[in-house]
Amino acid sequence: MGTTSVTFRLNGLDMTSADERARGPRGFLLPYAEIFRVPRAWRFSVAGIIGRMPMSMFGLGTVLLISAGTGQYAVAGSVSAAGSVGMAICAPQIARVVDTRGQRAVLLPLVALFTLSAVGLIVAVEVSAPLWTLFVSGIVAGATMPSLGPMARARWSALLAGSPRMHTAFSPESVADELCFVIGPALVTVLATEVHPAAGVGAAALLCLSGTLWFASQRDTEPHRTATSPSRSPDLVPRADSVPAAVPVPGSAPVPGSAPVPSGRRPLLAAPGLAVLLPVYLFLGAMFVTIDLSTVAFAADFGVKPLAGLVLACYAAGSGTGGLWYGARHWNSPVWQRFAITLSVTVAGVCTFWAMPSLFVLVPVIYICGMTIAPTLIAGYSLLESQALPGRTTEAMSWLSTGISVGVACGSTAAGFILDAHGARWGYAFAAACGVAAALTCLAGLRRLRS
Repeated sequence: MGTTSVTFRLNGLDMTSADERARGPRGFLLPYAEIFRVPRAWRFSVAGIIGRMPMSMFGLGTVLLISAGTGQYAVAGSVSAAGSVGMAICAPQIARVVDTRGQRAVLLPLVALFTLSAVGLIVAVEVSAPLWTLFVSGIVAGATMPSLGPMARARWSALLAGSPRMHTAFSPESVADELCFVIGPALVTVLATEVHPAAGVGAAALLCLSGTLWFASQRDTEPHRTATSPSRSPDLVPRADSVPAAVPVPGSAPVPGSAPVPSGRRPLLAAPGLAVLLPVYLFLGAMFVTIDLSTVAFAADFGVKPLAGLVLACYAAGSGTGGLWYGARHWNSPVWQRFAITLSVTVAGVCTFWAMPSLFVLVPVIYICGMTIAPTLIAGYSLLESQALPGRTTEAMSWLSTGISVGVACGSTAAGFILDAHGARWGYAFAAACGVAAALTCLAGLRRLRS
């Protein structure tokens, strides 16, 4: 028999034996093994990853589909932008209904509408339908695209209520977001250019349908259910000898988002910190998309434009590395402090990009600078989860996704004009300005984040 693992809680802290820490790589992976040891946890996490792939695929797939069918990039971009606006407006409202009625009750009709609108968009392009039909299909698709990222985080919030492993659970979700935005655009481009112009949108719709149906079928882990509910599956509660004490039994603590909304006047914000985090994430979205576009322009300046994808993949890889490291550690510092620090370090790194002498120097720098991105996003979601008002957890987290989406839409437009007029280095300067604005907004609102 091998060395015995000893894991327990003391005053809310996770204490691991020296033997466990001495195991090297296994010790690094131990926190993730703990959270995925909770029955059915890995299922909704994987289903959520599959179902959220269209977030990085549908917009680009729409552009490639419509531009191939009509030859008009302006129309293609406008339809894609209209879909993004529809998503930004409707996602928080849908999340509010999810918190009230439950995930399954909302997801099933929602994914049906999204799939039908995606098919309608393909048909409209193939039969050369009037332009207004493209806009209607694009807007409906954007407005009804299921946002599984916040819903998966809401499930983790319910399962690990009161556990120090909450940020560990949010870590693979943030890394999955990075992977989606690395793999999704490449996949949809290959399908639309090498297979058929409609293949990209079709694949996005298929992934969304399959992932969402799998996610919605797992009713036992919905956050509105409690351990005392007669409909709760008994095997969701882990055996005492199979799950470390560091992970509480699901339902043993009040489930965030499960309490009814208090009667009386409904607060405008789902969490106090949203007044600060929403503009911060908006600036971050603008910063991220400007870095992407500026890197493409920077690579083109050196005559190696195809290598831009490799550079951006290094940025995402750095983020994933940092996210896994962050999630595997136990932190004593308050989450608002971690958010402010990682955000400031992220912005400081971006401020160096404009001075890079060549693309090959940028590669290691952008990897290192990317290591604080996922920790920043994880800390932001953890902070909001701890502040969310009863019954509004999913809505609160959806606002962060909306903030990034709006920032991406606004930032891409502004960055396009700057790159055309002044080049890649000024694009990086604009990205740094967006980052500085995010950091200053955070620092100015620390009192609200501490509440």
